[in-house]
Amino acid sequence: MLILNIEFKANTNNLGGLEKLLLDRDPAFIGEDHQIDTYFNVGLGRLKLREGIIENALIHYEREDFAGAKSSQVMLYQHQPDKTLKDILIKTLGIKVVVDKKRKIYFINNVKFHFDTVNQLGTFVEVEAIDKDGSIGREKLQAQCDQYAALFNLTAADFCSVSYSDMILQNR
Repeated sequence: MLILNIEFKANTNNLGGLEKLLLDRDPAFIGEDHQIDTYFNVGLGRLKLREGIIENALIHYEREDFAGAKSSQVMLYQHQPDKTLKDILIKTLGIKVVVDKKRKIYFINNVKFHFDTVNQLGTFVEVEAIDKDGSIGREKLQAQCDQYAALFNLTAADFCSVSYSDMILQNR
């Protein structure tokens, strides 16, 4: 099933302050996760295996690289942790890069919030407005992202244009 996301990622030196702003809106706290995202070599989009305590999924997505809120087409396969799946992916596709992060996860309705500390990169806030079944629409998703970018008082300079994986590769 294809899922439409409008999302943004932004650098921040004030992760706790942004989290407090969100907490004032009484979000559902999902938990704190230590996630290892292994990205594989693919011809189209990005393919990653997420291994965490809370979230475990094989995720393929296509997204343009520009700063600010952007559209993603996501295919998600949730699974139980399985070493064999990872071994197959490594053997057939090869590892492109590994992202190691600690992530606090919250939800308000269909909007997911990540407060991330990423090894080698620093601290970030991520907002994903998610339409799983086509009932919300691109315009409302964009408005939700705009609303939370304004709440967090983010400027154009704060937004990231690429994924954590790309940032790590650029730093090599």
